[in-house]
Amino acid sequence: MGGARKSAFPPVVSPDTRLLVLGSLPGEASLAAQRYYAHPHNQFWRLTGGVIGREDLPALDYDARLSALLTAGIGLWDTVASAVRRGSLDAAIREAEHAPLAGLVASLPALRAVAFNGGTSARIGRRLLAGTPLRLVDLPSSSPAYAAMPFDQKQGRWLELREFLR
Repeated sequence: MGGARKSAFPPVVSPDTRLLVLGSLPGEASLAAQRYYAHPHNQFWRLTGGVIGREDLPALDYDARLSALLTAGIGLWDTVASAVRRGSLDAAIREAEHAPLAGLVASLPALRAVAFNGGTSARIGRRLLAGTPLRLVDLPSSSPAYAAMPFDQKQGRWLELREFLR
């Protein structure tokens, strides 16, 4: 089942980050582009655009997208620092080394909540952040591999994140 060892990107955060959205580990398209959520069918940018009231977010260039998220108080990272994985599916993750989430959240004075983009992220992240006073929110995955829920239902769940940005 092999595969190469793949590593997460550095966190995208600022001292004003109020909400941290955690994925599991970047997929092949993201790793190739060196950008979060680069797969053209991943719904992340549409979902977060709705959360921050920027419907144009997917159309912006990557740096402008990150800037818009940071300005809105949203940071990004992953629960897995590195793992062996063939392809992009979370189910193929092996030999995972977890990200030092406790250290990161402790360094963010304005942080109010951590949201997990998908089940793998939630399973790992909840364990790593057990006992934190932060709100921990499980979200339906933005991945194109998660097609069990229509976009409008996903959007409804993601829009609940607005309460942490006020």
